[in-house]
Amino acid sequence: MSVKIGAAYIRVSTDDQLEYSPDSQLKLIREHAKREGYIVPDDYVFQDDGISGKSAEKRPAFMLMVATAKEDAPPFDCIFVWKYSRFARNMEESLVYKNLLKKQGVTVKSISEPSSDSPYSTLIERILEWMDEFYIINLATEVRRGLKEKASRGEAVGNPPFGYRVESKRLVPDENAGVVRFIFAQYAAGSGYRIIARELGRMGIRTAAGAVPSVTFVKYVLHNPAYIGKIRWSDGPADYLHPIRANKNAVLFDGKHDPLIDAELWEKVQERLMKNDAEPKYIRREDSVFMLKGIVRCSNCGSTLVRSFVRGKACLQCCKYSRSQCSVSHFILLDKANAAAISALEGILETKKFVFAPSPVRPPQITHDWDKLIAAEENRLKRAKSALLDGAFTTDEYKAVKAEIEDNISRLKAEQEASAPSQDYDPAAAEEKIRDVLNLLKSPDVSEIKKNKALLSIVEKIVFARSEKTFSVFLRKNHIF
Repeated sequence: MSVKIGAAYIRVSTDDQLEYSPDSQLKLIREHAKREGYIVPDDYVFQDDGISGKSAEKRPAFMLMVATAKEDAPPFDCIFVWKYSRFARNMEESLVYKNLLKKQGVTVKSISEPSSDSPYSTLIERILEWMDEFYIINLATEVRRGLKEKASRGEAVGNPPFGYRVESKRLVPDENAGVVRFIFAQYAAGSGYRIIARELGRMGIRTAAGAVPSVTFVKYVLHNPAYIGKIRWSDGPADYLHPIRANKNAVLFDGKHDPLIDAELWEKVQERLMKNDAEPKYIRREDSVFMLKGIVRCSNCGSTLVRSFVRGKACLQCCKYSRSQCSVSHFILLDKANAAAISALEGILETKKFVFAPSPVRPPQITHDWDKLIAAEENRLKRAKSALLDGAFTTDEYKAVKAEIEDNISRLKAEQEASAPSQDYDPAAAEEKIRDVLNLLKSPDVSEIKKNKALLSIVEKIVFARSEKTFSVFLRKNHIF
C-alpha cells in the first residue's frame, strides 16, 4: 500500500474543558492516519489555540490550511480532525469550506466519530455538525441563565463597578468608594457631567482601565443601581449588564454588598437624570455637511469644532471639550461662526495679508530622472507589443503586461508632478480665487456641500480664539495661488 500525505487540524477552544490536549489530539490523529495509509508531516500540522470555532476567518491556522489546499497541486489529500466540531461549529461555514476542499480533491475526516462509505455517512456528518452548532447556541443561553441566577442571589456579575472589588462572590467597597460618593453629591448639587469629569481628572482619578474620567464614565456611575445595594439584570441580548442601556424589562435584585450612597440621594439624582435625559441639550449631527465642517479649530488644543444643536439652534464646540479632554470652551452659534469666517476672508482682501498654513515637514526626497524612468517603461511597452506580434506573448499575457506597464507610467508621472518644487504664490491670483469663493459663500442658492468644498479649496484651517473673539484664517498654498 502506497503512503499518502495527510494534514492535521487541531483546535483547542476555551469552551470545552473535556477535550484532549493538542499533543494528545495530534498523537491520536497520526495513529489513525497511519492505519489508513497516511503520514502527517510536521509541515502540515495546523493548530489554533484558545480560539472559538464559530468563525473561520478568526482562525489563522485554519485559513492557512485552506490556502495551502487551494494550491494548483495540493500537498495533501485528506485533513484529519479529532472531531468535526474542531473543523467548524457553524454548519453553513463547514459546508462552504468542505465543498471548496472537495473541489481540490481534499477530504475532511473525523477520527472519533462515525464515518463510512455508505449513503448515510454524509447525513450522519451533517447531524453531528448541527449538534455542534446547537451546542454553541445553547451554551450562550446556559451562561446567561447562570449569570441571572447569580444576580438573583445578589452576587457580583461580571466586572465590578467602579468603587468596588469582588471578594467571595460579593462586591466590597475599595479605595474609590469616596469618589463615587463625590460624583453623586456633585451632580445632586447641580454640577454637570463635564464639570464633574474635569474635576475628577484634576484630582488624578483614573478609571479601572486607567483612562481619564469622561462624561460617559460619569453617566455610567450615576445610572448604576449597584451603589444603592442592588444588582440590575436585563434579558436584552447585549445590555444585560449595562446600567444605562438596560432595557425596560430590567429587574433589580437585592445585592449582598453594602451600598455606597443612601436611597434619598439616589432618588434625587435619578429625578434630575430623568429630567435632563428626557430633553437632551446636545444632538450630535456630524454626518450632515455644513459650510465650516472640518475647518474651524480650537485655539486651545487644536481640535476640530463640531456641530451640535442647543435648544434647536445650531452651534459649534470643540470636540475634545465635549469629551472633557480640553479645558476651554469654544462654544459659538453656527450663524455667528459663518459670518465671522466670511468677515475674516473679506479682511484678507482689504489688507492684502495672506497667511498660509505651514507646509508639512517631509523627509529628504531621492532625486530621480523621471523622464528617463518613464521612457524606459514606454520602451518596455513597445517590446511587449513586438513580442505579441512575434508570437512570444499570447493576447492575455500581453494585456496583463500592458496593464502593469501603464500603471507604472501613471504612477511615475504622478510622483514626478508631486516632486516638482512648489512655486511662490501669485497675490493677484490668490485675491481672485478668494473673491470667487466669497461670492459662493454669500449666495443663498448655493448648497452647504458646495460652500464647504469651495472653502476647503482655499482654506487649510480657521483658528477660533473665543477669549479674543478672533477668527484667524490660514490659506492653503497650492498651484492656484
